[in-house]
Amino acid sequence: MAEVEVPTDIEIAQGAELRPIVEIAAGIGLEEDDFEFYGRNIAKLSSAFCSDLFRSDKKDGKLILVTAMSPTPAGEGKTTTSVGLSDALSAMGKKTMVCLREPSMGPCFGMKGGAAGGGYAQVLPMEQINLHFTGDFHAVGLANNLLSAAIDNHIHHGNKLNIDPRRIIWPRVVDMNDRALRNVVVGLGGVNNSIPRQDEFQISVASEVMACLCLCDGLVDLKRRLGNVRIGHTYDRKPLCARDLKVDGSMTALLKDAIRPNLVQTIEHTPALIHGGPFANIAHGANSILATRTALKLADYVVTEAGFGSDLGGEKFMNIVCRKAGFSPDAVVMVATIRALKMNGGASSDALGEENPRALSRGLGNLKRHIENIRTFGLPVVVALNRFSQDTNQEISSIKEKCAHLGVDVVECNVWEKGSDGGIDLAEAVVEMIQSVPADFQLLYPDELSLWKKVENVAQRVYGAREVSADKRVRKKLKNLNESGYGHLPVCIAKTQYSFSSDPKLLGAPKNFDLLVRDVRLAAGAEFVIVYCGNIMTMPGLPARPAAEGIDVDDEGRITGLF
Repeated sequence: MAEVEVPTDIEIAQGAELRPIVEIAAGIGLEEDDFEFYGRNIAKLSSAFCSDLFRSDKKDGKLILVTAMSPTPAGEGKTTTSVGLSDALSAMGKKTMVCLREPSMGPCFGMKGGAAGGGYAQVLPMEQINLHFTGDFHAVGLANNLLSAAIDNHIHHGNKLNIDPRRIIWPRVVDMNDRALRNVVVGLGGVNNSIPRQDEFQISVASEVMACLCLCDGLVDLKRRLGNVRIGHTYDRKPLCARDLKVDGSMTALLKDAIRPNLVQTIEHTPALIHGGPFANIAHGANSILATRTALKLADYVVTEAGFGSDLGGEKFMNIVCRKAGFSPDAVVMVATIRALKMNGGASSDALGEENPRALSRGLGNLKRHIENIRTFGLPVVVALNRFSQDTNQEISSIKEKCAHLGVDVVECNVWEKGSDGGIDLAEAVVEMIQSVPADFQLLYPDELSLWKKVENVAQRVYGAREVSADKRVRKKLKNLNESGYGHLPVCIAKTQYSFSSDPKLLGAPKNFDLLVRDVRLAAGAEFVIVYCGNIMTMPGLPARPAAEGIDVDDEGRITGLF
C-alpha cells in the first residue's frame, strides 16, 4: 500500500484561502480609518486607534498564556498549539484573538525554520510573515545601528563627549545568524574611516531597541526609553546614553510605524496580532505589550505565547511583562511532547521516535517542575500534549495516568493535522478551567528586593538551583546598580533553553546545582537588568546544514522549502 504524501507547512499555507484583511478587521469592530493596508492580507493598526482603545472603558477579555516544558532543538509546537487553540475557541463561538511574536529570519534560515505555526494551525500569509513581513525588524536594526553609527561618528569628529572607545557597550545588529560577526574590528582603513575599535554584532531580536519596542506603552514612552539606553562610558567612567548623542528622536522616527501592531489571520480566519519578537533565552521572549493590550480590549479570549519553557519565557512574561503592563494570565497551557519527555529522561536525540517507557517516565520530572513553576505564580494550568505521528497510545496513556497524580489535566492536541477540530478538547478544558479555577496571580519577587536576591529567587524557586555564585567583579556591578537607583528593576536572565541550569547538557529536573552568573548589564531603556549565565550567545551561528539550503523560488515566484 502506497504511503500517503503529507503536505508540508508551506504547501498547506499556499493552498489556504485568505479573506481580505478588511473583513477580518470588521469582525473585531475595526473601521477602515483604524488601520492601514499593507497589501490585501496584512494591516497595521493606527496608533491613535490603539490609544483611544486603551482609554476606553471596555472590559478586558481573558488572557491565556501558552508556555512549554524544556524543549528539544526542534521545538515542541508552542506556536502551532497557540494558533490551534485560538481557532478552536473561535469554532466554539468565542470571540478570540491570538497574539504572537514576529519570526526572526536567523532561525528561518538556520535550524528551526519558520515560526508561523504549522500544518493546519498557521498564521497567514506565512511567507511574508517569515520573510520581512511589514519591515518591523528592519526598522529595529536600523534604529540600533543608527546609534552605533552616531557613536563612531561622534568620536571621529572630535569626541566632545569624551567617549572611551574601550568602554563602548552598544553593539551593532543584523537579523541573521552569522557567527563571524560576533567579534569584529571597525574603523579600519585609515583616518577617513573613523577610529579603529573592537565591536560586536548581535542578532536583531537581542537588541535593546527590540525590548524597548515590546515593553513601551506608546510613542512617547518609546522615545523616553530609547533616550535612556546606555552606550558606554567616558574616559572618567561617567555613563553615557543615546540622549547624549541627540539621536533618540531620529531612532524613534525610524520606529514610528514599527510600533503599530500587525493584523493578520489564521488559516481558519481567527484575527491575529503579530508584533515584536525578542528571544526568551537572551531577552524577555514575548510579543509587544501594545498588541496584547489591544487584543484584550477587542476579544473575549486572547491567546498569547512566551518563548521556550516556563523557566525562560514563562518566568519573564510574569516578572517582566506583567509587571510592566498591569495584566496577568487567567490560565496557562503547558505544551509537552512525548519526544521532549524522552529527551529529558535520558534518551538520545536520534532515538526519540522509539518507545522508551523508562526515559518517558524519568522525563516527567521536567514537566512536573514546569507545572509547579506556573502554580508558584498562583495560576491554573493544563497540559497540552502535542501529538506526533510516531507517538503510541500506550505512551499517551502512561503520561495521562502519571500526570493525574500531579492534579493536572492532560489533553491531547492534534491541531497540526486537524486544525481547530484537533484543539476542541483543549479549548473546552481551558474555558472550564477559567470558569472554575480563579487565578490568584502573584509576582515572584517585589520591586524593592535587591538585584542579587531577585536572581537567587528565580534560580532557587524556578530553576531548582542550590545557590547562585558570581565573582567579585559581577557582585560589584550588581551592588553599583543597586546604589545607582536601578535595584527596583526586574532581572532578565540569559541562559540556555534546554536545561533549568546554565548547562545545556544537564537535562531533566536537576537539583543542587550552582548557577554561575558570569556577567550583568543594565538595560536602562528596556528597564531590566540582564543577567548572563553560562555560555549564552547573543549572535547564534548556522548549523552544518542550515534550512537556507532547502529554500528556493520557482519560475513563477512561488517559494518552496520554507517550513
